[in-house]
Amino acid sequence: MTRMPFLDRRTLMAMMAKSGIGAGALTAWPLLAAPWPRNIVADPRFTDYPFALGVASGEPAPDGFVIWTRLCPRPAEQHYGMPRAPMVVNWEVAAEESFSVILAKGEALASPELGHSVHVEVGGLSPDRVWFYRFRIAGQVSPVGRSRTMPLPGVRLERLRFAVAGCQHYEHGHFTAWKHIAQEPVDFVFHYGDYIYETNEKGAQTLTIQGHDFPRARRHNNDEPYSLDDYRQRYAQYKTDPDLQAAHHAAPFWVSFDDHEVDNDWADRWDQDDTPPEVFLYRRAAAFQAYYEHMPLRRSSMPDGSRMKMHRNARYGDLVNAFVLDTRQFRSDQIGEAEKLQGGEKLAPMTPAAYDPARTMMGDAQEKWLFDGLADSTARWNLIAHQVMLMHLVGRGKGGAKGYNMDRWSGYMHSRRRLLSHIDKACPGNVVTVSGDAHRHYAGDVLQDEGAPGSKAGKIITSEFLGTSVSSGDDGMGELNTPQQLADNPALKATIDRRGYVLCDVGREVWHADLKVIDKVSAPGGKLSTYASFAVERGDPGVKKG
Repeated sequence: MTRMPFLDRRTLMAMMAKSGIGAGALTAWPLLAAPWPRNIVADPRFTDYPFALGVASGEPAPDGFVIWTRLCPRPAEQHYGMPRAPMVVNWEVAAEESFSVILAKGEALASPELGHSVHVEVGGLSPDRVWFYRFRIAGQVSPVGRSRTMPLPGVRLERLRFAVAGCQHYEHGHFTAWKHIAQEPVDFVFHYGDYIYETNEKGAQTLTIQGHDFPRARRHNNDEPYSLDDYRQRYAQYKTDPDLQAAHHAAPFWVSFDDHEVDNDWADRWDQDDTPPEVFLYRRAAAFQAYYEHMPLRRSSMPDGSRMKMHRNARYGDLVNAFVLDTRQFRSDQIGEAEKLQGGEKLAPMTPAAYDPARTMMGDAQEKWLFDGLADSTARWNLIAHQVMLMHLVGRGKGGAKGYNMDRWSGYMHSRRRLLSHIDKACPGNVVTVSGDAHRHYAGDVLQDEGAPGSKAGKIITSEFLGTSVSSGDDGMGELNTPQQLADNPALKATIDRRGYVLCDVGREVWHADLKVIDKVSAPGGKLSTYASFAVERGDPGVKKG
């Protein structure tokens, strides 16, 4: 909700012209606003800073973006230091960080029903430029956030830069990667999921990874979440991290959830504990609401019970057409009970069940949306941004036994075949995919039917850059197992078990990707380096050194 301050049109137009804002910005401020609730707190007071969780922006468009905050003066408390009543928050947008000329402003409702979170869909701004925003309430001013509008669809664009990151386990390490991402000159960040971890390690002082014990860097402040308040507390703890806040303050995010925002390895209405589906959906509904409350999402993604619309499309000029997928909410359940082998991955041999046409990763409606979007795309590049590995890689467990991770696309081979066949037909040579979840960097070619029963390695269809985790897995084991993985998987070009992110720099003819790594996350101050750099040439699918 917004309320328009009194400004005569001539003064407003002069201000807009001076700062380069488009005349369409007048539509950002409605002439009338809906009345506030009767129980609103008219004169709120705070003894603690209400913007302890920072600010964020996301879902950019050519004329605006979403700006977000949540009033949370005492994050560790159950009701976070807020009265159980709604209140009004003021917001402002300017072209300069000094806010010398405020070009858009209004009021938004922070209600207890949504955890006193605020989602403002700012519109009417000029395309393809940087903007600054902030919030105010009761004399308190939020940190200043920096966002960016998209270029108009179809407009020639020479370059687009973005970071790919996710899997940030609070107990496994510090979020140093986000500190470095905040310093990168990116147009946006894609967060592929696992924004929080729902796990509870039950007091363990160390964590064991690939047979090695690591000291636990930090501790969760509550037990495994099931209720809405539980999830709110978990998000609040993560959101207080200064490095994560810095990244949100620096650039707009496109976000998507994976499994740990709800429960490990969940799929549609099934969880890993054989909870009755009708019961698990109550937990999923609570988790979805908490996720929405803490992300810079549009109203179109507001949950309706246990359903939430998360697949969407973003067009950056004529250069990149991006498709953000949801590979959790509509997928079939994972196949059987895979043996948990050394390294923590649940690996299983390929069986006919993995090729069952009835099994789906995206669901029919989302698959049609993606296929139609790719077929109609006129961009020089198409980006598929999703959650889990598309490459069909074999892994090894105890005693060297080979297997595949059934939580990835390898467990949904019919869906994988259909997607790769469609890419090959509709837009060959100009699709790149980015994903995460595996807690290692991976870069490689995506082949059709690689590893299928009775088949040989197939045609290269596209490329994949899978980002390692921000902190999950502690400092990692470096290149342990790398030679074996490269030998077992010819399509794989690089992998390393270190924390970090992927940095993509897209030009009109070449897509560059750097695998960034942090030397340690078990303590603050980890150093950043580039493990490997790759290039994909337009019209020639496949990863090359560069």
